[in-house]
Amino acid sequence: MLEDLVAAVEAYRTAQAAVPAAERAVAEAKADVPVARERLYTAMVEAAHAGAKQTDIIKATGFNREHVRRVLRARGVEAPDE
Repeated sequence: MLEDLVAAVEAYRTAQAAVPAAERAVAEAKADVPVARERLYTAMVEAAHAGAKQTDIIKATGFNREHVRRVLRARGVEAPDE
């Protein structure tokens, strides 16, 4: 009868004990995001300079056209004259 209660208490305490490690892992992952973002944006610029079309960059990144345009423009890449 009390076995279920004891097991539930143990599971709860185990879950609580795991929270600090999980919070550290999340903080570390969040710290990695700006570095990864900058790497991605640099690769987008390099692809554009190498002749990749904006549509190809959109397909590869999953970003919408406006976001790709803003990223490239902010880094000095203008759309080619059509």
